Amino acid sequence: MLLAFIPARGGSKGIPRKNLALLNRKPLIQHTIEAALASQYVDAILISTDDQEIAATATNLGVDCAYRRPPELAADTTAMIDTVEHGLLWFGRTRGSMPDEVLLLQPTSPLRAASDIDGAVEAFRSKGVDSLVSAHPMAEHPCECVVTGKKSWNFLAHGPEGAVRRQDYEDNYYFVNGAIYLARTAVLLKERKFVHEGKSALYVMPRERGIDIDTPLDLILAEAISRQTNNTPRTSPGD
Repeated sequence: MLLAFIPARGGSKGIPRKNLALLNRKPLIQHTIEAALASQYVDAILISTDDQEIAATATNLGVDCAYRRPPELAADTTAMIDTVEHGLLWFGRTRGSMPDEVLLLQPTSPLRAASDIDGAVEAFRSKGVDSLVSAHPMAEHPCECVVTGKKSWNFLAHGPEGAVRRQDYEDNYYFVNGAIYLARTAVLLKERKFVHEGKSALYVMPRERGIDIDTPLDLILAEAISRQTNNTPRTSPGD
């Protein structure tokens, strides 16, 4: 069984009540729920929320929201693995068995499509790995990015000798975008993390579908990308 775990607490700092913020006339969380429902591999969905309005939104979309995240796991400082672990243990108790695989889908990645979920699951299962994480090509190339020290700075990476154009650099740099995390449940509960450096498989997806909503500007960019992709009309001030 593949369980889609969707974490959606009521509080947030960058955007007040972010998981209910509208993107193309839909609450942010609705985009992720609809993608999970449209996936051919997701067997069950668990919404982890402490918020009644978020739970009502999920219920209206046909998702059972019997589970509630306790307040002590809904703080800004709460580790995601603590939230996932608590929800998994509840799921195991109420369903009589644990899911074989856990798919973490954060509502802050609203442009992730059902096809991305299915592609990730297929890659995960065909590779026979314990975990997988989504990524997309980096926008800023590491050969053009710097890290500062106390007295100087250095490039994050160095291109071939004599390289002067971006085309001369290697194109094997990716950004872990947080849209999809997938793991075998037993391994996740034992290791208590989704990502294992050098071991987790990477699922490469288009950069425009990997945008993460953290600020009001991100929301504006996501809506612009969505309109461009789907020819969706702009949301008017009266909506």
